[in-house]
Amino acid sequence: MKILVCISHVPDTTSKINFTEGDTKFDTTGVQFVINPYDEFALTRAMWLKEKQGATVTVVNVGTADTEPTLRKALAIGADDAIRVNAEATDGFFVAKQLAAVVKNGGFDLVLAGKESIDYNGGMVPGMLASILDFNFVTSCVGLEIDGETATITKEIDGGKETFSGNLPLVIGGQKGLVEEKDLRIPNMRGIMMARKKPLSVVEPIEFDVTTSSSSFEKPTSKGACKIVDADNLDELISLLHNEAKVI
Repeated sequence: MKILVCISHVPDTTSKINFTEGDTKFDTTGVQFVINPYDEFALTRAMWLKEKQGATVTVVNVGTADTEPTLRKALAIGADDAIRVNAEATDGFFVAKQLAAVVKNGGFDLVLAGKESIDYNGGMVPGMLASILDFNFVTSCVGLEIDGETATITKEIDGGKETFSGNLPLVIGGQKGLVEEKDLRIPNMRGIMMARKKPLSVVEPIEFDVTTSSSSFEKPTSKGACKIVDADNLDELISLLHNEAKVI
């Protein structure tokens, strides 16, 4: 079984976010980038399938050379090889088209990705990718078992979980539960040294007209200061809720 794991290169959640050039570009100065957490769940599940069933695991990213350290980390975790599509990830459809070309060229049976990336939170790419490839697709996946050509999948739904089966080829949008946080893998020294020797291929993007662009970015409005009301001062609390918060 050949598994492709899609890796997004995203800012660490502790990074301070700023914009430049009139709020039209993201300022990467001083920002630490990491593997998208949802993708990390998918990668860890792929490693389990590699160890239990002898699958081969390739990781892929659409991005510039700046994303290669993130791919190297995925290799250090245990992926066999990596592919970088040499293009800036401009929008979800563009990324999905590039990934689809990689899947077709590589003959992959199973594509694992996070359900969304934590920078834009679009949640579009896995579904678009499955549609382009005409693969079966499940998102919000919290469980995955493979037996031959059959997959047993558990996904999170409102109020519970749903389990069903489907056939490969398959695209999965994973999240926490696909593996637990305690099972996520940290690269050890041996893995880091081995990752330096593993192949990282750079391929040029397929021709595709990008139809969307970002015009500007805006930070959320800062939260106002909290007002502490004495528990015995009910009249003041009602006044604040009515006149300032306007919720009553």
